[in-house]
Amino acid sequence: MPVTHIVTAGMGGMRTAGDLVAWMQMSRRMKLTDAKHYVAEKLKVDVMDLVDEDVMYTLRNDLGIGTVTPRAGGPEGIRAKCKVADLLEIEINSVQRFKSLMR
Repeated sequence: MPVTHIVTAGMGGMRTAGDLVAWMQMSRRMKLTDAKHYVAEKLKVDVMDLVDEDVMYTLRNDLGIGTVTPRAGGPEGIRAKCKVADLLEIEINSVQRFKSLMR
């Protein structure tokens, strides 16, 4: 169910900020509007920029939080997910497990 929610949240998933907003809705039980404002604040952008693919592609590359079409040398997979967890100040189970294995 959570994956279905992320995909259908209507903000474009990883193309924009839909995945980040969905993380906040699921991990902190935020309402959609609150989650959008929280993510926009963390990304230091306007709420309207969250759905702009051009703005978000550049921002996601700059922050290293993953894109749909990864660029050579850019973060993907668990590396990008670790950055998302740090940026949004949330715990993601797979990130916690990965970090515990690296100690």
